[in-house]
Amino acid sequence: MDEEQQQRPDPGRPGPLAGFTVGVTAARRADELGALLQRRGAVVLHAPALRIVPLADDGELLAATKEIIDQAPDIVVATTAIGFRGWVEAADGWGFGEELLQRLRDVQLLARGPKVKGAIRAAGLTEEWSPSSESMAEVLDRLLEEGVDGRRIAVQLHGEPLPGFVESLRAAGAEVVPVPVYRWMPPEDLGPVDRLLDAVVSRSVDAITFTSAPAAASLVSRAEHRGLLGDLLAALGHDVVPACVGPVTALPLQALGVDTVQPERFRLGPLVQLLCQELPSRARALPIAGHRLEIRGHAVLVDGELKPVPPAGMSLLRVLSRRPGWVVARAELLRALPGAGRDEHAVETAMARLRTALGAPKLIQTVVKRGYRLALDPAADAKYADV
Repeated sequence: MDEEQQQRPDPGRPGPLAGFTVGVTAARRADELGALLQRRGAVVLHAPALRIVPLADDGELLAATKEIIDQAPDIVVATTAIGFRGWVEAADGWGFGEELLQRLRDVQLLARGPKVKGAIRAAGLTEEWSPSSESMAEVLDRLLEEGVDGRRIAVQLHGEPLPGFVESLRAAGAEVVPVPVYRWMPPEDLGPVDRLLDAVVSRSVDAITFTSAPAAASLVSRAEHRGLLGDLLAALGHDVVPACVGPVTALPLQALGVDTVQPERFRLGPLVQLLCQELPSRARALPIAGHRLEIRGHAVLVDGELKPVPPAGMSLLRVLSRRPGWVVARAELLRALPGAGRDEHAVETAMARLRTALGAPKLIQTVVKRGYRLALDPAADAKYADV
């Protein structure tokens, strides 16, 4: 059974991400990531935080390619499959394709991971070595152990920061030739990014995923431009789970003091699986009126059955769940309703819709002239007495 099959939920039950909303910032492979999340029940809010600009017409890549053809390096480090393929395709377009491949046949060619190995072999080349961890840190360790003093090393860049990689090689005496195959740029349409930012700040999403460091940096930059950086960091620090595909991707957020969650394997499947564990573990489950109530982002599980709830109803339910079994006054509930004004009748209307959505009216009790309470089971009273 493959990894994808292992992660698929039982079709007869709500998926592990049912009731949760997940933001996706990826530009590449966003459809694949979105499909993985949706299959597990999540609502996906996609906003590419960047766009990839190939450098086929860029003088920097042309100059680096000519330099490598004219003066062969000792070592070439290939970091991404899309970048390596783009480099070879650009060289073909300039009429230098065969000359570049011949140079690469004569050098020590290192590949960061299996996808890069595939791209190298598709070009008719063979890599000398690839780390099992897919980590640039392991590539760096190997190079430094072998010794790089006086050696010429070409590094295919991939738009993401390689913290300390080039600097460490140069400090050890290597001559480094950067090969910039493509650049990350802000998206042409900032509307989706702004909507995602607003959703994060308002806690309308439960998690946000990052598959590249530039995407994280771009979202931070946009938040700063809009005066929302403090609000964004507060949301990511408490209520919205920032999930990164790996440690390099997490760097722009960690630099701002944001703790992220990361899978052990730097792949989309493990990233989704991590969210399948992380988000349900944060959901609040309560024994209410003989039922098990699990409060998720935009829905509720009642005895394992998914019950979509309107936003106003979710606002009321969250207030009630902070003190399960205790009466909450209408005035306090009114303050939780966005744009409700001063009319407490709005609470009654929203409460009626909430009860209908839950499908079990006795979960929430009306206490005459006082307010409402969750009908916490008597056996649970002691457990929640001090909440």
